[in-house]
Amino acid sequence: MALRTKTIEKEAVFIIGKVFSVDGRTVKIRVNKNKNLSHIIYDGKTIKNVSVGSYVKILKGFTTIIGKIEGEYTEEEKYFNREYKKEETRVKRVLQASLFGHYEGDVFTQGIKEMPLLDNECYILDKDEFNDLHQFAKPNEVTINVGSLTEEPSQSINIGVNKLFASHIGIFGNTGSGKSNTLARIYTELFQKSSDFKNFKSKSKFIFIDFNGEYTNQEVLTTQKDVYELSTSSNTKSKNRYPISQKYIEDVEILSVLLEASEKTQKPFLNRAMNGGFLIDEVSFKQSIENTLRTVFKKGERNIGISAIRDLFKDLDSLTSSSLITIDQVIEENLTQHTYNGDYRYNNSNTQEYANNTDLYQEHFKSQVDTIIFKTDLLSQIQLKMVLTYYHEIAHGYSNQEHIKPLIGRMYNKFKSLNKVINITDDRLANNVSVVSLRTVNLEMKKVLPLIISKQLYDDQKSQHNETSLHLIIDEAHNILSDASQRESDTWKDYRLETFEEIIKEGRKFGTFLTIASQRPSDISATIISQLHNYFIHRLINIYDINAIGKTVAYLDKLSFESIPILSVGSCFIAGLATDLPVKVDVKLLPPHQRPDSATINLESQWG
Repeated sequence: MALRTKTIEKEAVFIIGKVFSVDGRTVKIRVNKNKNLSHIIYDGKTIKNVSVGSYVKILKGFTTIIGKIEGEYTEEEKYFNREYKKEETRVKRVLQASLFGHYEGDVFTQGIKEMPLLDNECYILDKDEFNDLHQFAKPNEVTINVGSLTEEPSQSINIGVNKLFASHIGIFGNTGSGKSNTLARIYTELFQKSSDFKNFKSKSKFIFIDFNGEYTNQEVLTTQKDVYELSTSSNTKSKNRYPISQKYIEDVEILSVLLEASEKTQKPFLNRAMNGGFLIDEVSFKQSIENTLRTVFKKGERNIGISAIRDLFKDLDSLTSSSLITIDQVIEENLTQHTYNGDYRYNNSNTQEYANNTDLYQEHFKSQVDTIIFKTDLLSQIQLKMVLTYYHEIAHGYSNQEHIKPLIGRMYNKFKSLNKVINITDDRLANNVSVVSLRTVNLEMKKVLPLIISKQLYDDQKSQHNETSLHLIIDEAHNILSDASQRESDTWKDYRLETFEEIIKEGRKFGTFLTIASQRPSDISATIISQLHNYFIHRLINIYDINAIGKTVAYLDKLSFESIPILSVGSCFIAGLATDLPVKVDVKLLPPHQRPDSATINLESQWG
């Protein structure tokens, strides 16, 4: 009897009003006049009363529906006071709630099966109900802690490892909003939990594409990681170059991207060069070179001029281990050019015989060609293939020199930069966690390297038949996933976006999951943002960025969406499959030695 009496008392205290309007997901609740204070007292304890941002439960028979208060206002109601015999105005407090879930038994489920009826009673959640609503994992699941509720700091937020990391994740926020700390926090928590999984290291890979070198310090993320600090800024190669398989360097699509090849002329040339008959094997290596040189000397003067033959020797010289004799030196020592028709005559007083180009090659260059030692590394051989194909085609008149020469000109600097940052090998990464820093890599390589790395990792993962998982984490993702960049060709942009869109659309089937962090979600392909499963949304100011989130994140309620520009540093909305409802969380700041190197400098301290 006492228990029943206490239950009735509790219901009387916690009831706040009744539903008087249902319009889609939006429900309006007329609040009882004795529930207009900021707090209520029950069982000797102070309980926060319902307000904007808090939750309510609506009882419809045996069904419990949960809503979030998105706004409140007052409305006036006129009535006739019989005692004083005059018309008076009564003011009612009205709450506007958005429905987002219901209970099936004791388990909260996102989504609505039934809509409430008019006059259904509405209640404040008690402490136990509030805690249950924010338990996002089952008792036997491994979880990570990301922080605490902003409005209720005593409520810790734990998310199931499987729900979060077996998904695509998006972390968005302006510079200084806490975005990097959130990314580092969730993965640091995961790596600290790795001891709970005996196959963690052998069955998973985590690769961080770090554009600004924020995660390279020894204790950031985990101490058990490989760090590739790549650089194109000096004349020497990076100390620890990233391993790339030969087939990805020889891929015509990737070479087209690397060399910025035009679609109609230069890309077909690349295809001919890579799949042609030059340098097929060691036996034909010298023959390929000699045949090309013979062709150029035989037909080159008429079709391409002596200047192109000079260029050929300059190009060959850069790909050999020793210097070649120059054609200008041969001409100066042995030949005289006719002033009228430009033909060459041997410097011999006993003959007026003119030298044809075949004789020129046979007598003055063949012996040297036979002793040429060319560089044998893959990048040099690819360049040699392109050089020989180019001069062979223009000597025969198959290609236009003006169309292909710019590609050959770009080739040397591009391959020089590429050679500094990659190691062509079939060896794989030693640790299952790797950080690839692009901090001192030039802009061209910053665009190409993430594409090559991601494509290789994804192709390898597809061949694993779901035996392992691949987690690709890209910080400052707008650098590589932008669909608005005007600094590149449409071909390169399409290939880049198609590669990552395939990963995010199909990768889940192959155990591949993408995490992207960016301060400019409006720059990123809408297809990629819409395919994410879990979102961590920090403060965003730009209206285009806010709209990009609003168009794609269906999990976010109106109140949360409108609060994005005023979030404090370190606070974010977490929404998606890992949480049953959007929650505003203060993400815990990592200890100083584990924080990414992304803090804003203190000018007063720097200036002394």
